[in-house]
Amino acid sequence: MPIHRYLLSTAAAIALCLSMPALAQHPTSAPRNSAAQEQLSKPDMEFMKKAAIGGMAEVELGKLAQQNGQSQPVKDFGSRMVQDHGQANDQLKSIAQQKGVQLPQQLDGEHMQMRDRLAKLQGDQFDRAYMRMMTTDHDKDVKEFRKEAQTSKDPDLKRFARDTLNTIEQHDQLAHNVDRQLISTGSSRAPR
Repeated sequence: MPIHRYLLSTAAAIALCLSMPALAQHPTSAPRNSAAQEQLSKPDMEFMKKAAIGGMAEVELGKLAQQNGQSQPVKDFGSRMVQDHGQANDQLKSIAQQKGVQLPQQLDGEHMQMRDRLAKLQGDQFDRAYMRMMTTDHDKDVKEFRKEAQTSKDPDLKRFARDTLNTIEQHDQLAHNVDRQLISTGSSRAPR
C-alpha cells in the first residue's frame, strides 16, 4: 500500500475517533425526555396524574356550581375553583412538559360519576351535595399535597405541591365555612 494512502486512512481514522466525544455530547431530545421521566419517582408520577385529574374535576364541578347552584356563596366558591384550579392545572402541565410526562387529558371514571351525579341536581339539592363533596375532597387534597411537599424527590414538583397546598388549605377552610352556612341557614328553605 502506498504511503500516502496509508497516511490518508490513518488521518481519517484519527479524525473519526476525535469527533466521537463531540457527537456523544449532543444527545437527541427523545432520550432526554425519557431520562427526565425516569428521574421522577413512582410516587411523584402518581401524584402528578392524580393532581391533574383532580384539578380538571375541580374546574368542571366549579362550572356546574356556577350554573346549578342556588346560593351565592356556592356559586362564588365554584367560581374560585374554576380560577384557582385552572391556574394550578396550567402550572402542573408546564412541569409535566419539562419532565416529558404525559398527563391525563380527561376525567377518570370516579370523577365522571361525581360530575354526572351533580349535573342532575339543581338549587338547594345541588348546593348541599356539592359542598359536601368539596369538603371531603379538599380534606383529602390537603393531606396529599402536604405529603408531596414533604416527600417529593423532584424540586419542581415539591415547590408546586408546597405552593398549591396554601391555596388548597384556603379552599378547604372556605368549603367547610360555606357548608356550615348552608346547614345553619336551613338551606332546605326556599330562597327569599
